[in-house]
Amino acid sequence: MPRPTVAQLAYGASTVIFSTLAMLLLSQTSSGVGIAVIALAALALGLLVAMTVPAPGARGAQQEAAGTAPEGERVPTAL
Repeated sequence: MPRPTVAQLAYGASTVIFSTLAMLLLSQTSSGVGIAVIALAALALGLLVAMTVPAPGARGAQQEAAGTAPEGERVPTAL
């Protein structure tokens, strides 16, 4: 299993922090159970965001599999 990139960690962490703050402010909950549910939901959302951020080499691999050339490369044509 590949390691997460810095971008994936940054997006996931910022999603957890901001979604937790937003949900706590919007729900105005003060019970321990409510805070735990919000924290778990924020962690799940952060994990989802971190895993959907494309890896740096993923775009090139997808283009090669599709048979298209990456941007900036010329494809020789037969005459």
